Amino acid sequence: MTDPRILVLIPARMAATRLPGKPLADIAGLPMIVHVLRRAEAAGIGRVAVATDTDEIASVVTAHGGEAVMTRADHPSGSDRIHEAMQRLDPAGKAEIVINLQGDFPTITPQTIREVLPPFDDPAVDIVTLASQIHTEEEDLAPSVVKAIGSPIGPKRLRALYFTRATAPYGNGPRYHHIGLYAYRRAALERFVSLPPSPLEKQESLEQLRAVEAGMRIDIMIVDSVPRGVDTPPDLETARSILSKS
Repeated sequence: MTDPRILVLIPARMAATRLPGKPLADIAGLPMIVHVLRRAEAAGIGRVAVATDTDEIASVVTAHGGEAVMTRADHPSGSDRIHEAMQRLDPAGKAEIVINLQGDFPTITPQTIREVLPPFDDPAVDIVTLASQIHTEEEDLAPSVVKAIGSPIGPKRLRALYFTRATAPYGNGPRYHHIGLYAYRRAALERFVSLPPSPLEKQESLEQLRAVEAGMRIDIMIVDSVPRGVDTPPDLETARSILSKS
């Protein structure tokens, strides 16, 4: 039985700029959104639902035994979409932790999803996210790879100080590739979506900097590998290759 205090929400919309309709793209015989749904369900940590503004996505999810919740089409971000979904699915406020799992991570493992939970044993933590150590110069230099910067506070755990598209921090030592999976305390999500976009958020085009600038505590768990996101046609072919062998 899953924990009613945890809600895993997967935002999904059809209007992706570089790969329109990607939630329904076929990968090894299943739509991509169903692969992500299956992995979230296999994590076994809480109620799982897909938050979408598209009837077609909702129909596919329910046809495969999943739960879908319809949200408005005009949300500026996935965080706003999951906030609305949380309010619709859990108006009584039973869910204490809300996980935002991107709908374009078809190869993410259930264990990677579970990694966001341990830091919440500390009541001071507002938000938890993930990162993986960078091992290549290409990854290090690419602005598309967001770097997570933090102070070590335990085994494979950092307290976030900053996130940037630049190559940082300077000098010798590990650098970390941020993974866009977030878990929020309910109150933290409610506060986050109530805040206006912050100056550094707008400059770096990184939503999580809004929380940093507002003084919210973000902890980062270090995982072994980065799940492959699907943003372009070549990404889709890579995911198909990986999942056709599994």
